[in-house]
Amino acid sequence: MQQDCAQPILPKGYSAVPDGHIAAVVTSLEMLKRPECLAQRRFPPGFSLVSLGQPSLDRYRALYREVGEDWLWYSRLVMPDDGLRAILDDPRVEFFALQDGRRDVGILELDFREPNTCELAFFGLAGDAIGKGVGRTLMNEAIKRAWSRPIERFWVHTCTLDHPAALGFYVRSGFTPCGFQVEVDVDPRLTGVIPRHCAPHVPLID
Repeated sequence: MQQDCAQPILPKGYSAVPDGHIAAVVTSLEMLKRPECLAQRRFPPGFSLVSLGQPSLDRYRALYREVGEDWLWYSRLVMPDDGLRAILDDPRVEFFALQDGRRDVGILELDFREPNTCELAFFGLAGDAIGKGVGRTLMNEAIKRAWSRPIERFWVHTCTLDHPAALGFYVRSGFTPCGFQVEVDVDPRLTGVIPRHCAPHVPLID
């Protein structure tokens, strides 16, 4: 990932984070060609992947919360309705829910809006779906669907607020780290966007 010269460069050493904010190291990873051998895997009994088409705001945000609250996902929760609606209605963005029976327990969002590129915009499982063997199958589906289009780059980013196994999982899936950034923002637990009890692995400092 090329460094954006418009963004400030952090100096060496420690940089203070403002009160009421959180900081995360963001790792971007990329895949520049389709894996030669992509195992054919089926979801365990009871699980299925369902296209959401152009989901309603309520359904999308409910799934986003179900998967992401414990990892402090908040960007789509604070996005204005019209901005989010524009993404949900864009035919260049694909939305899928992993279902356990009829309950949404996983999210897969593929964003093709940048030419020749697919971003794995959101990918994850609800807490009680982790460890059941569905994550690898869901990732294989993501890779297959991304490279079914004429792209040259498939990329994703993760950060230190995410599940501790996320970075290694992406590397094992065939992504290669290509850049680092530091993101600082208001802690969404202090603004009421996310309940205060979420993400106990991230200290809550008023």
